[in-house]
Amino acid sequence: MEFQKVGFIGGGNMTSAIVCGVVQANTFPADHIYVFDIHQEKRENLHRKAGVLTVNSALDLVRTCDIIFLAVKPQSFPEMLSEIRPAVNETKTLVSIAAGISSESITGALACSCPVIRAMPNTPLLLGKGATAVCRTENVTDLAYQLVLNLFSSCGIVSQIVESQMDAVISVNGSSPAYIYLFAKAVIESAQKQGIEPGISLPLFCQTLEGSAKMLLDSGNTPDELIRKVSSKGGTTIAALDVLKKSQFEKVIDAAMKACTERAIELGK
Repeated sequence: MEFQKVGFIGGGNMTSAIVCGVVQANTFPADHIYVFDIHQEKRENLHRKAGVLTVNSALDLVRTCDIIFLAVKPQSFPEMLSEIRPAVNETKTLVSIAAGISSESITGALACSCPVIRAMPNTPLLLGKGATAVCRTENVTDLAYQLVLNLFSSCGIVSQIVESQMDAVISVNGSSPAYIYLFAKAVIESAQKQGIEPGISLPLFCQTLEGSAKMLLDSGNTPDELIRKVSSKGGTTIAALDVLKKSQFEKVIDAAMKACTERAIELGK
């Protein structure tokens, strides 16, 4: 695997997270990683930060690399695929991290049955705490697939799914950090109204989030069981939960997740 060349088309936050994560973890050598972005400053920034190599076009990157991450926005896919089409063949493995873009639509646009891996990472990759869902087409080699799994694993955890689940999983890990940030914002703002400054409430709440997540993962209890363990009859937690239930909190989350999935499907059309 060390002789494979990995390229990234798009030098945004997700590329930066993956590249810096794998280089810092010594998962993959920087001089085997190539980056192209239409903005020269992004290419140069990644070169400075991680020591990766840069190229001057997406087409040059595909010609150079064995595994190519397609890390541009879904709306930019048609133009990008058209540009790289002359260099794509069945020896190239493409890794798409775009929401809603199916492997079939990628190979169709390229008129090539090249191997395709789809991945849905999230921004905590920046801190090595990412959660990435991955699937692959049947013609992806075990060598290429394992390399990609290793890259994402160096920045967090990886779950393997089937492609039919990819649109829905975005609402679970890809977009969910924003839900959590919104929840945190509401808690911190409410605390401030009650006289607790953000300098106190933010670390307290963040530690509570981290600890609660650990309880969900390691305690062996279901969410309902954990809720019961901290909810005494007539107590403060019950008072708060009653308000959330009357506001149909769970239905709101369900509707938000469905909207996320529906938007992913729309982006793929």
